[in-house]
Amino acid sequence: MTAPLFSIITITMNNQAGLTKTGISVHEQTCHDYEWIIIDGGSGDQIPDDIPTKNVTYISEADNGLYDAMNKGIRNATGQYLIFMNAGDCFESKNTLFEIQEHIKDEEFDFIYGDSLEEINTRKHYKRSKPHPMIGSGMITHHQAIIYNAKLFKDLNYDLKYKISADYDLTFKAISKSENFLYLPFPICIFEAGGLSQQNAKQGRTEEFKIRRAQGVSLFNASRTYIKQAVSYQVRRLCPALYWRLKSG
Repeated sequence: MTAPLFSIITITMNNQAGLTKTGISVHEQTCHDYEWIIIDGGSGDQIPDDIPTKNVTYISEADNGLYDAMNKGIRNATGQYLIFMNAGDCFESKNTLFEIQEHIKDEEFDFIYGDSLEEINTRKHYKRSKPHPMIGSGMITHHQAIIYNAKLFKDLNYDLKYKISADYDLTFKAISKSENFLYLPFPICIFEAGGLSQQNAKQGRTEEFKIRRAQGVSLFNASRTYIKQAVSYQVRRLCPALYWRLKSG
């Protein structure tokens, strides 16, 4: 049996509505060269009956949190490229996977990324990605807008000592290990706001500071980024219109 091009990994826990929303988005893709791996933390979230279960792996059991579940998804993935699309998140359109497939059909890439839309109270805000060399200044785009080559995960996974920012740690390491990059100048995902990192912004900033230092970023630059992130958080909270104008580029 030929391995799929994409492994879409979805983590869910007590989020039936979110899993349904993501499932519809996955099922509607015009590119069918994928497998969908669902890791449920034992809550019993189920794929709705009206969503076909072809090429779906469903695992429901207790785990040690979000990133442990993501590692479980990695271990079960057989695709060439991995995409992490958690319950509640969606692809930007039904043609998203097809468009990515068209860009990579003649060349293999280690690390692929694009822009994103962030959904807040049914309104979608455009969030432009930063260039990947800027990873030392923070996450370049939403985790759901990154496509990782599976070969990166031979000796790479989510570090469970980070409770909020293990995705940043993994992405920093993945970029360091990668040679061939592809930026796609269109939104890959619709990210559902209000998740773990946004609920624990201060802890996330602290973890990211530690990650930057562990990856060799100077104390001065790591501290400067921490301050900029704290300011950006306050701008978003107090003046969201200005924040989104800046983020849209």
